Amino acid sequence: MPPALRHTITLVARVLLSLIFVLSAVDHLRHWEGTVKRMTAAGMGFEGVFGSSAPAVVHVLLTLAVAFLLLGGLSVMLGLRARWGAVMLLVFFVPATLVFHDFWTLPPGSDEYSNQMHHFMKNLGLMGGLLTVLGFGPGGFSLEAFLPRRSPPA
Repeated sequence: MPPALRHTITLVARVLLSLIFVLSAVDHLRHWEGTVKRMTAAGMGFEGVFGSSAPAVVHVLLTLAVAFLLLGGLSVMLGLRARWGAVMLLVFFVPATLVFHDFWTLPPGSDEYSNQMHHFMKNLGLMGGLLTVLGFGPGGFSLEAFLPRRSPPA
């Protein structure tokens, strides 16, 4: 495959992969209180641990989630420190998937079981895409390709 075609495919793949993260961050910002309620319902407030400060904990966690989604998503999309962006997204994505798409706790065969299992499997596929970026980098058509290379220490 010609390098220009390979780089173009990699660019399109990075943009498609990262769109879900960037748009999710924007959606969380637009619907902050609704997201806080869903996180609280999922036990993210750690009420038994932090007591009355639980609502503040949820807001802190959501702020971190939005930062990871936005910074990691833009990093992968633009190909600027894309490996670090992929790591940020994985750090966010693994626990979020386990907490919010725990299909194994639902009655097998129910609609909600199927829905959550599909979301869980979709997230595994996205994690695979992020691991590909982590393993192979952003490709030739990326902002990173234009950064000066560091010379190894003497």
